[in-house]
Order: sequence, then C-alpha cells, then structure tokens
Amino acid sequence: MHDDMHYYEPAQGHGLPHDPFNAIIAPRPIGWISTQDAEGRLNLAPYSFFNGFNYTPPIIGFSSVSRKDSLNNAEATGEFCWNLATRPLAEAMNQSCAAVAPDVDEFALSGLTPVASRVVNVPRVLESPVSFECKVTQIIQLQGADKASVSSWLVLGEVVAVHIAKSLLVDGIYDTAAAEPIMRGGGPADYFQLSREANFQMYRPR
Repeated sequence: MHDDMHYYEPAQGHGLPHDPFNAIIAPRPIGWISTQDAEGRLNLAPYSFFNGFNYTPPIIGFSSVSRKDSLNNAEATGEFCWNLATRPLAEAMNQSCAAVAPDVDEFALSGLTPVASRVVNVPRVLESPVSFECKVTQIIQLQGADKASVSSWLVLGEVVAVHIAKSLLVDGIYDTAAAEPIMRGGGPADYFQLSREANFQMYRPR
C-alpha cells in the first residue's frame, strides 16, 4: 500500500473530518424534482443523487435517501418533473430543501411559480429555463453487497416532454454554460457553477 494514499473501507469509517464520498463524486447535477400527491398538493425538492441513464427512450433518475415526499408522490401518481437548477435560482432551490411537513407547498415557500405541464399532471417550475416531464418507469429499493435492503429508493422516469428556453438554443444547439447550471459539491455547503472558460472539446476516437 502506498503511504501517499489514504485508504479506508466505508463500513469501518473513513477516519476523516468529513465523509469524502460526495465530494469525490462531484460536482453532481441536481435533481430538482416537482411532484404532487394524490390530492394534488404540490412538492418541490432538490436531490443531489441524480443523473441521466438512457438515450432512447430518455430516462432520468433520482435517489431518495429515506422515504421522502417526492418518492411517495411519484409512487402514488406515477409522475414527476425535473427542473434545471441555475445560479439565479440557487437561493430558491435551497429554500425548497427545507424540512417541512408534507402539506407545505415548497413552490410557495421558495417564491416560485408552478406552471401546468403538457403531458403529465405535475406542474413544472416556471422560472426554470429547462424542465422535463417524466412518467415513472421503475422504483427500486437499493441493496448493499450483502443483498440487505437499505433505506434508499432509486426513482427512474421516462422523459415524455421537454421544455427549453429558446435563448439557450444557439443555431439549434443547446448552450450548456449559458443556462448557468449549478451542481452539488462536497462538504455541508459546497456548490459549483459551470463557466465557459472551463469548457474544452474532445472527440471520440474513430
């Protein structure tokens, strides 16, 4: 073992002031998920365990660590929306992660506007420049290597409708940096923002 490498086995603890796992898998895109329950009560919450998993059909997913309202609502209705979290919306996004009762509307709490979707019943965030309307395809309770269930659920959904601000389409190409997406870093409060200066191009080998 190299002395210049910090080694640990997670089950035995990391031996550091803060768990580095989230900081290493970083920055992570934010799953800003809007849902509603069977009675139509709205919920909006950010998830840092989020990503895309398939092209055709397009499938995205977020993981709920413990049973949270987004999971319960998606399970009950079979629908959710993903909304792009951007630098101008960072404070509102942060407000929407407050630990509040299920009947509290995080749209109102964050000063955001729910707007009707086109295909699903769940509203999206009007202020967000990009939104995906999704229908749930699978909800999977995660397991450890020992096959024991853990208290986390992966919610996968097919993207059935897409909303993109036309200002982000340059000659028909989506301008990722122009949207100012924010991403979750490590530690208790670190976030990152894309910049055009950090961009580089690299094509696949032929």
